[in-house]
Amino acid sequence: MLLRVDAETLPRVLVLDPPMTDEEFQLLCSENDGVQLERTKEGAIRMKPPAGGWTSSGNFEINRQLGAWWITHERGKAFDSRGGFRLPDGSTLSPDASYLSDERLKRLPKGELRSFPRVCPDFVIELLSESDTVEGLKSKMADWISNGALLAWLIDPYARQVFVYRPGKQPERVTGAKVTGEGPVNGFELNLARVWKCYED
Repeated sequence: MLLRVDAETLPRVLVLDPPMTDEEFQLLCSENDGVQLERTKEGAIRMKPPAGGWTSSGNFEINRQLGAWWITHERGKAFDSRGGFRLPDGSTLSPDASYLSDERLKRLPKGELRSFPRVCPDFVIELLSESDTVEGLKSKMADWISNGALLAWLIDPYARQVFVYRPGKQPERVTGAKVTGEGPVNGFELNLARVWKCYED
């Protein structure tokens, strides 16, 4: 019998002994479709509470812009915050937005995208919410890069800044009106002014 979780009453992190297998975690997520779950490389289960209005609107705007860029070429696949990925370190994480190139897609076995694919996106975006901490998300960004992401953006809408992560380099802080993609998302420009507008009452 699988565990039914309640994001309102249970703690944000569950540590199970022994840790769940990939199959058990997949079933847990299926049985709790209304709760967004992640699994750390140590096997702890993290629950994400429902997003507030600002965060939900900001996330929609980020995904809208990423989707508009994808439509210009229709290569690879873009994913929203519901997409989970099984990473080489054993974790299963969900970015707020992501992009997987044709090159990595072609390496996946047929049908792999039906569940959490065993691949790291080329590009990920994480959006800081009121339930997150900057340090916690910075650690997650390092995990994305160490697992194979080529570019990762941590967006802090409260301080109006973006931290850009690349393999082998220190994070770069961007505070302008836009942040420009490169590598796997060359040509993508995220209009930050539109994102910041989502945080106005």
